Amino acid sequence: MTRPTTRNKNKRHKPEDDHENLAELLRKIYLTGEVAREDINKLYMISKPLCQGCRVNSKDNPNCFCGLVPPSNGTRKSGLWQKLSDILLALGPDPCMDVRESIDSPAGLTNLGATCYANSVLQFLYMNASFRAGIFSVEPELLKHQPVLDQLARLFAQLHSSKRAFIDSAPFIRTLELDNGVQQDGHEFLTLLLSLLERSLGHSKISKARTVVQDLFRGSVSNVTRCSKCGQESEASSKVEDFYELELNIKGLNNLDESLKDYLSVEELCGDNQYFCESCHTRVNATRFIKLRTLPKVLNFQLKRCVFLPKTTTKKKLTSVFSFHGELDMGQRLNESSQMELVYELSAVLIHKGTAVNSGHYVANIKDECTGQWWEFDDEHVSKLGSHPFGGSCSSSTVKPTELESIAQLSSSKTNNSHSNGGHIDTTQLSSDSCFSCHPNIFSSADAYMLMYTRRNTKDSVESIIDGDINGKQLTIENDVSLPFDLHEEVKNINTSYMNFCDEYKFKKERELEIITNRRQEVRSILSEAPVPSLDDPYFWVSTDWLRTWADNISSPVLNNSSIQCSHGRVPFSSVGSMKRLSAKAWSLLAKYHGGPTLADADYCIDCLMETARSMVRADDYRGQRTTMKEVAEAAISGKFHDGNLFYISRAWLIQWLRRKNIDFPCEAYIGPTTSITCPHGGLMPEQAPGAKRVLVPENLWLFLCGNANEGKPDHPLDYSVFPLDSENCAICSVELTEAAFLEDSLRATKIKQRQNHEKLFLGKSMALSPSCKYFLLPSSWLSKWRSFITSSGKNTSLVEPESLESVIKSLICEKHSRLQERPLDLFYKGGGIFQKASQMDGLTIIMENDWKLFCKEWKGNEWRGISCEIELANEPKSGSIGGSEELPVTEACMNSSNDQAIDELESIKLIIKTVPVICEDCIGERESCELMKKLSYCNEDICVFFVRGKEAPRSIIEASGACIGSDRRTSKRYRKSSNGNSVNLKVSGSTSIYQLKMMIWESFGVVKENQLLHKGPNIIEGESATLADMNIFPGDLLWVRDSEIHENRDIADELSEEKMDLQHSEEGFRGTLLTSNMSTQVI
Repeated sequence: MTRPTTRNKNKRHKPEDDHENLAELLRKIYLTGEVAREDINKLYMISKPLCQGCRVNSKDNPNCFCGLVPPSNGTRKSGLWQKLSDILLALGPDPCMDVRESIDSPAGLTNLGATCYANSVLQFLYMNASFRAGIFSVEPELLKHQPVLDQLARLFAQLHSSKRAFIDSAPFIRTLELDNGVQQDGHEFLTLLLSLLERSLGHSKISKARTVVQDLFRGSVSNVTRCSKCGQESEASSKVEDFYELELNIKGLNNLDESLKDYLSVEELCGDNQYFCESCHTRVNATRFIKLRTLPKVLNFQLKRCVFLPKTTTKKKLTSVFSFHGELDMGQRLNESSQMELVYELSAVLIHKGTAVNSGHYVANIKDECTGQWWEFDDEHVSKLGSHPFGGSCSSSTVKPTELESIAQLSSSKTNNSHSNGGHIDTTQLSSDSCFSCHPNIFSSADAYMLMYTRRNTKDSVESIIDGDINGKQLTIENDVSLPFDLHEEVKNINTSYMNFCDEYKFKKERELEIITNRRQEVRSILSEAPVPSLDDPYFWVSTDWLRTWADNISSPVLNNSSIQCSHGRVPFSSVGSMKRLSAKAWSLLAKYHGGPTLADADYCIDCLMETARSMVRADDYRGQRTTMKEVAEAAISGKFHDGNLFYISRAWLIQWLRRKNIDFPCEAYIGPTTSITCPHGGLMPEQAPGAKRVLVPENLWLFLCGNANEGKPDHPLDYSVFPLDSENCAICSVELTEAAFLEDSLRATKIKQRQNHEKLFLGKSMALSPSCKYFLLPSSWLSKWRSFITSSGKNTSLVEPESLESVIKSLICEKHSRLQERPLDLFYKGGGIFQKASQMDGLTIIMENDWKLFCKEWKGNEWRGISCEIELANEPKSGSIGGSEELPVTEACMNSSNDQAIDELESIKLIIKTVPVICEDCIGERESCELMKKLSYCNEDICVFFVRGKEAPRSIIEASGACIGSDRRTSKRYRKSSNGNSVNLKVSGSTSIYQLKMMIWESFGVVKENQLLHKGPNIIEGESATLADMNIFPGDLLWVRDSEIHENRDIADELSEEKMDLQHSEEGFRGTLLTSNMSTQVI
């Protein structure tokens, strides 16, 4: 059996073949005027076979229904066929995802923006069963008058019994009046909150609730100063101070033992720090230390990771690794021996993640007192860590059981050798290894910020905290924790409402899934019935756009076939690519969507078909004629004349006509082949006129172009000029062109004469000047315009002439004082001669008296009203002149001397330009002041900053930086490098502060702002509050900066973070909240 060939099956079909067949069919219909059924089948593509498995829907086949819906396992980005999970997003977040796993799994707290510090502290307080029970034991009457206590009790009740995985902390945060967008310090929040709760609970009638804060967290210390001579302690040493946490230094220390040793260490007071002893009546050497009087049940250590850097006046976080113990024996560190065992177990670790002080993120790792399991509380997310405070595989903590065995052996021999020094434990004899022997685990962390330890075997039973029933409405929940009845009912109602909400969401979800499933089945079912089985079966036409919309949307649109219906109410041939051919059964299923119109198999439009055939035949005929005429036009342009009548048309127009491609019909672009060569008088424009170039074309091309021009606007036949070969140029235009040529020749001669009269001024050559000679002054800008005008020729002859000298001179005199309101350009010596600096736009330029007289004749000036001047030599300024001074006579022999010494002496003399009229300093000063203010009010302009490597800047950089930068100076925007440093262009404004500029330099070169020595020229720029406008820094200026290397480098992100927090008034801390207000302590 031979294998069937598939060579032609996948052969790509050429659309050119279809176009040729279609053109032949339409030409036959146009010529015969008859349309057969077979022609209809071909034109409407009815006979095309059904296709299957196409990747996209085919527009060339009305029988193709592929691609309207995705494959059985496929999806789309939107609509009915997108992923079910994406469709269900419209219902909102699924509340069932937030259901608490079990009552044994702790709940999280929502982060309202930057409240992670509060969440961590609240979770620590809640997880302490004694504290939680104390809050629950507060009488309802007190809660009504203490909003903070009330909201805390509600929050704890929800954390205890809510079915949600996380609780909204907004009510409690709002009650404290905290700004949820500002990050605060977790330790400070805990201290202020405990103080607030202590005052609020002081109004409770239940004894254990009233003192729960003191009973759990308060210890006492004494600051002892002891005379080394008599051994007496100061009177203040007996004063006992309360503490709620111990603040421990960690800088340069490795573990908790070393920090405690540092905290309890003895300080020697000697020299200038000697102590005045009341017993000895003199200043003596003394010792100062801290005594631990009593220890609380919950011992909190605050690790001082935030340090102040005096050099940079900034704060920095220490990220060094710090070790601490799972168990801690504080018995040896207490001042007085205690009967109870003072062994503490690690119960919580407050962690601050991040390198900046005023930003980052707080989390809390807390141990459940009942189960002994550790949990990580990260706002809404609560994760189980197991028996390890950092999780079994956490890299931020380490367990060292092997080291402990050797440490235990070393420390056991030292334990009995510790001795007391007058009641104070001598910590110098207490090695940091001694406490390691008591604990099975050692942990370390680079982010631990607070450590919480709970005393072992001394926890009060929760029942002892409850002082009887509260109005007989106590309800025992579990774990020996009694929840007040009203709080229990409130949480119960919240849980009921939440579960009802979950049930409603489930119902909506199931209903939505059912609708989508049914809708998808319906679409697939109807599309499976859509193909027409045979050519003889009835069928209906439907819009492809509507069918695609119907198949893609969850809600079905009303049937709309108006887009495929022609003005005759039928189906035009032109819509064949925008519609599909449906079977009668499929159409009957779509009938329930109403709408219409109904377009059946017999509703094809013969009128539209005949018009289409007529247009196609005309287009084919036109393309053929145009191809022939293009050859004739190309021959005409090349100068090959044909026999017979010839006509003039525009050469440019004909070239544009040849360049047009793919033109099937004449258009408006064909209008006016002779418009540009027709003069305003209706005659033939002389060919010398601009744009009047013409070409001769034969009569057949002329008639073709004229016919096209009229067809381009059939509603408005054109009346354009016809110019046969024997047409003559317009006489009026010829005379005007001749006169214009004469005027141009005259102007050219005038310009040549002025160049000769003022050769040095025209060439811009410097002229040597002499003292006591009479000169005249003209604006440099006027001379620049004059040079441009007399230099222009050809296409540039249209340049505007300079103003008359009379108006120019008048504009230089101020109306108020009748004085000169412009200054001449400066003078300088060169080779023993005196010359004037050159400028194209600014100042007044000196010209010879002869040039002035010629200019007056050429440019309508008055010789007697000019601005004259003389050059004088003097040492001191003289009023009314530039650098005016008392005159110093100089002999002619001195001026003409070639002796070097004489030239040096001459160059030391100041040059003065005396003007008539004199210069008006008031008007010039006022104008320059306004110009300076305008120049300094720039925005988003470039300045260049050069970073100098080394102690000294190159001389070229200092000179370029100190030079005055003109407004027309171009500055490079590229980053340039050299052997002495590199530079960068920065976008700044006049209002940019020096501080902001230094931050940009920090970002560009990595030099901290404190180390930046910023210069403009030789002058250093100091301060940070001034703006660039205050320091006269203009666009295009070059500044240079050097690194002093005094202060240590740091990350710019820290500075930006500090700056952001300053903008948010972070230095105010908790000011303005209930944590720092005394009002909350009063019973309302």
